Amino acid sequence: MKFRILLASLLVGSFTHAAEHDIVIYGGTCSAIIAAVQAKKMGKSVIVVSPDKHLGGLSSGGLGFTDTGNKAVIGGLSRDFYHRIYMHYDKDASWVQQKKSEYGGKGQGTPAVDGENRTMWIFEPHAAEQVFEDYVKEFGLEVVRNEWLDRAKGVAKDGDKITAITTLSGKTYAGKMFIDATYEGDLMAAAGVDYHVGREAQSVYDEKWNGVQTGVLHHGHHFGSMDISPYIVPGDPKSGVLPHVSSAPPGEYGSGDKKVQAYCFRMCLTNVPSNRVPFAKPEGYDPKEFELLLRVFEKGWNDVFHKFDPIPNHKTDTNNHGPFSTDNIGENWDYPEASYERRREIIAEHERYQKSWLYCIANDPRVPKKIQEEMQTWGLPKDEFKDNGNWSHQLYIREARRMVGSYVMTENELLKKRPTPDSVGMGSYGIDSHNIQRYITPEGFVQNEGDIGVSTKGPYEIAYGSLVPKRGQGSNLLVPVAMSASHIAYGSIRMEPVFMILGQSAATAAVMAIDASIAVQDVPYEKLREQILKDGQILHYDGPASSNGGIDPKTLKGIVVDDEQAKLTGSWKHSHAAKSFVGDGYNHDDNAKDGKASALFETKLPKGGKYHVYLLSPPNNNRASNAPVEVRYAGGVKQVKLNLKEPKSMDGVFGFDLGVFEFSADQPASVSVTNQGTDGYVVVDAVHWVPVKE
Repeated sequence: MKFRILLASLLVGSFTHAAEHDIVIYGGTCSAIIAAVQAKKMGKSVIVVSPDKHLGGLSSGGLGFTDTGNKAVIGGLSRDFYHRIYMHYDKDASWVQQKKSEYGGKGQGTPAVDGENRTMWIFEPHAAEQVFEDYVKEFGLEVVRNEWLDRAKGVAKDGDKITAITTLSGKTYAGKMFIDATYEGDLMAAAGVDYHVGREAQSVYDEKWNGVQTGVLHHGHHFGSMDISPYIVPGDPKSGVLPHVSSAPPGEYGSGDKKVQAYCFRMCLTNVPSNRVPFAKPEGYDPKEFELLLRVFEKGWNDVFHKFDPIPNHKTDTNNHGPFSTDNIGENWDYPEASYERRREIIAEHERYQKSWLYCIANDPRVPKKIQEEMQTWGLPKDEFKDNGNWSHQLYIREARRMVGSYVMTENELLKKRPTPDSVGMGSYGIDSHNIQRYITPEGFVQNEGDIGVSTKGPYEIAYGSLVPKRGQGSNLLVPVAMSASHIAYGSIRMEPVFMILGQSAATAAVMAIDASIAVQDVPYEKLREQILKDGQILHYDGPASSNGGIDPKTLKGIVVDDEQAKLTGSWKHSHAAKSFVGDGYNHDDNAKDGKASALFETKLPKGGKYHVYLLSPPNNNRASNAPVEVRYAGGVKQVKLNLKEPKSMDGVFGFDLGVFEFSADQPASVSVTNQGTDGYVVVDAVHWVPVKE
């Protein structure tokens, strides 16, 4: 013990030349900058030690089509960021390739109660980066860039307290409090804090959606029933396995592993000829790499452009979509623990893969002509990422290390099965994990595994304990990004607005710990809560689950069976993006067209007689025009095909009048919907039985 104290004293003494700050923040993410702003506003000296040249992480790296969930629970400095985005686009000078009126206010929030602080949630990468740079200038933030933590010997500690960090360049930064705001959790890990990589088994935290999820097809990011062979010669295992397919067993359902969900670049593309750089042929391009993609096209899949989400000035935030897309599945498993050199190799491989994917679609003769011609109209924007060949500087690290801290957030807190203690912020986005592996099924077909989409049924609270290490492992360290959560819970928490929320709360706690000379684990929650609320954060929410506000089924006359009560078979995805719906949202089949999705709405009516029957479904022109619907009543069965593009508005909800039917009180009344042979999205919201007055 004496030797350890002496060693710590010598180490501290060797850092007398180091810059001293109240708070040292490691990382260049959106959370890092917001945390620095909060610390400065509370009167503390702060430095941001950023391994990145560009600030903002993914928020300035291509993710401009913000994953928000319920915007009502995004407050404080996080909301201020999106207000500043609004102010940027409120200027005519910001509209270079597009008229402001043409864009039409997409992604803008509603005015606050005082009529001020409008927000905008969709933006170009350079606009976001400028907001972060404005924060630096406005608050006089001290930021050092391209400084990488020496992960082997760059963390000096006195007991469980970090005294200083040293970067690979030899520079040292001492402080009273430290915040790890990296996606990877590098400071946390180097400091000896417990963490986890990969999926926990379902049994670890008593979760349903964690662990290996073979057989679960939630989104359209699977091969479904395409029955595509994974072999070079279709059906012949001896011919070898195609690129990007693993021949290893996927693991038992519900078991844990060390694999992480797929990464990709959120590509910013444009179709403005004067601002477009055509897709170049990448070095070493091999069309054989995309044989699996070409087989997908041969099966009739044509939804390439579904996630070319439009952002201002005729650009996109392009995300992964479909069974073989921009996610480089299985090529990132070693990234969280990898050396800096190995990480750079992984990042370069992801860039090469995505550029090759683009080039293949734009040039390979086996690509359907219509898809190829459209892809040829797109390219990289000349006015984005100018110092990086117009390619994003930030790979989407969807998850890496996750701290095992004082409190672990799980799906049970997100789904409100268990209360969350000491809220320091809220999330609301659906539980979303991208695919983790691509394997061969026992039947000899290729399949993706790991993609999960589960609604949280409204906002949820995030515990202060999930930002701090276990007692004894780090008394002056907070971790707002690689925070303490299970794999599946992190699938929702991992959104950029939430990282800003947690960054602000972490900085607030750090300041209070300094002022009281206490460990971060001992910060009195009531005082922390008081300050966080004073600064405009949202810690509790009693409003409608959706930011749009669903219609309460109890307000509708008659009998209503919501989609939550329906028996859903096959792959369905919960959403609340429409302007009007019943309850907390609705379900859709993600345009699967596989004939496997069905929804059964069934009830026992309080008394027999004639009822008007309505299928409720919000409108959109991407809906199926031929959705099969079946009504079962006392006299038999009626089958119809509905054009879901054209529902009628009825008392604030949208739906279809299926007719008047006679029902018996002693027999179930039911309506079923399938996606058999459909030509678009099948969407189900509720079924409504209204008694007919004789």
